[in-house]
Amino acid sequence: MPTDWHPVQGVDAPSGGPRGLGSWVWSLDSVRWAAAAVVLMLCGVVTHLADAPAPLWWTLYLSCYAAGGWQSAASGVQALRHRSLDVDLLMIVAAIGAASIGQVFDGALLIVIFATSGALEDVATARTERSVRGLLDLAPADATVLAADGTERVVGADSLRPGDQIIVRPGERISADGTVTDGSSDVDQSSITGEPLPVAKQTGDEVFAGTLNTTGALRITVTRDPSSTVMARIVAAVAEASATKAARQLFIEKVEQRYSMVVVAATVALLVVPLVSGADLRSTLLRAMTFMIVASPCAVVLATMPPLLCAIATASRHGVLVKSAVAMERLADVGVVVLDKTGTLTTGTPRVVRVVALRDIDVLATAAAAEQFSEHPIGRAIVAEAAARAVVVPAARDFTAHGGRGVAALVEGSRVEVLSPAAYRGPALPAVAEIEVTGATAVVLTADGQAAGVIGLQDQVRPGAAAAVQKLRALTGCSPVLLTGDNHTAATQLAGELGIDDVRAGLLPEDKAGAVREWEAGGRRVLMVGDGVNDAPAMASAHASMAMGRCGADLTVDTADVVTVGDDLSAIAAVIALARRARRLVKANLAIAATVITVLVAWDLFGHLPLPLGVAGHEGSTILVALNGLRLLSNRAWPSLF
Repeated sequence: MPTDWHPVQGVDAPSGGPRGLGSWVWSLDSVRWAAAAVVLMLCGVVTHLADAPAPLWWTLYLSCYAAGGWQSAASGVQALRHRSLDVDLLMIVAAIGAASIGQVFDGALLIVIFATSGALEDVATARTERSVRGLLDLAPADATVLAADGTERVVGADSLRPGDQIIVRPGERISADGTVTDGSSDVDQSSITGEPLPVAKQTGDEVFAGTLNTTGALRITVTRDPSSTVMARIVAAVAEASATKAARQLFIEKVEQRYSMVVVAATVALLVVPLVSGADLRSTLLRAMTFMIVASPCAVVLATMPPLLCAIATASRHGVLVKSAVAMERLADVGVVVLDKTGTLTTGTPRVVRVVALRDIDVLATAAAAEQFSEHPIGRAIVAEAAARAVVVPAARDFTAHGGRGVAALVEGSRVEVLSPAAYRGPALPAVAEIEVTGATAVVLTADGQAAGVIGLQDQVRPGAAAAVQKLRALTGCSPVLLTGDNHTAATQLAGELGIDDVRAGLLPEDKAGAVREWEAGGRRVLMVGDGVNDAPAMASAHASMAMGRCGADLTVDTADVVTVGDDLSAIAAVIALARRARRLVKANLAIAATVITVLVAWDLFGHLPLPLGVAGHEGSTILVALNGLRLLSNRAWPSLF
């Protein structure tokens, strides 16, 4: 489990969940300084347009420079010490150059763009750190250890060692990875495997830290050190993959490093060479600053950001939240889409799909009577189906829940049990095999010890899932991949129904992440779509990631680049297509910006470019590329994709 965190400057290592954003966001230095820069610039614009005294709006603009630019200047100076030219430093120099020849507004705009971008990046980084730490809350802080003499004592979970015996009672979370040595229960381990239903655990079965014991008491022998549990490895995998992903840059940033060096070298040459040749200082400085203005990448910056930001706004209006311009650009590169099963392609809630009567008895009504006091998802599904069919449910008494086996109750004078097939001790029932071969879960209804019926339950496929899979196949040119912790039979059944060719089932979170890394290492750009904590490592390892936000866990939502507000799976293909359209606009804008900069720079170098004309050309290209990007704000942009 990682302990060497490196928090964002100005905020302590975050703890807890991602809720209550306001307080910790404002604790980030970069956010406060960016906000101050925006306010100061707006005040400068207002006073400028109101014909206030020039010293007033100059002071406001220069204050904007100081508030929004000091951090970039400091990082740029630090980069220079390591013999590297930071593009942010070029922006500061360009802004100062603009102010030196009277174009203070241009410089202030440049400062605000970069300060805001840096602040948003810090917010995303800090939020991920908070989410990863919040995941540790799933594992309890304490454990009940059973000593050799039979006495119990409560110790810190982090002090457990392999071989220790612990007791976990109903309703408690398991504090360590281990093996059941006594007792039986149903354990909700959806946080680890994504399985929609609690899993029956008996002697010899493996259990995981952070999962929830629901019905019976378990004695567990610890098999892993707390630092090596599956949950701890999830935390480590998310932290490591997120740190790796944070190092990736927008395409334009890969060009800016070299571009900055060329501009700085050319500016220095325009100052030094003429002065050495005896040129006038004022005219030489004016020409060099004009060059700095027309060569500064304002239009290049706006060529990239408006299309991406407008695409983000359009997606958000359709229930898809893309967290950053970097995330939108990653979506445009996606070549293969990897889908989780439970909670992503399915609803994660079981539903009765088949009722088989083996005796002259109303199977659904009798089973609902026995299950009406149960909190188990299977019991709730049976009761809900009876209500949906308007079945009259008889009264029941003496209800008993048997952990890992089922429930029992007296119904109309008969001893009725609803059991898992493993707990049923009678002769083999063909109906059970018929139901399970379809990937559904079977339960057996008995009355006075005799099998009376079989009920099949299955997780429900989300509406439109098959159509969404076909759209993804058409968009990417290959079939989506299904990764799931659920059993192979259920996964294969679902894949066949939806038209998915590649299925990998029975996977732990680390296995999912390993599969994603394997594809990435092979040069494929992966979009991982999931909804639970068990998907977080794979999502963090993927080139891009999307969380089904309505039911997604906090960590999954915060790890993901994209979050869907609803359950519409068609949004996956739509947002990929929107990202690709935004990238095409970015390339067109870069061509426009590069052409204008080339013309103005050549004019300034080989002729005499009047400063007003240079500023007009520079600002005109900036406005042009910005308006081109704004086309993606249209409501027609989203529906026109399909």
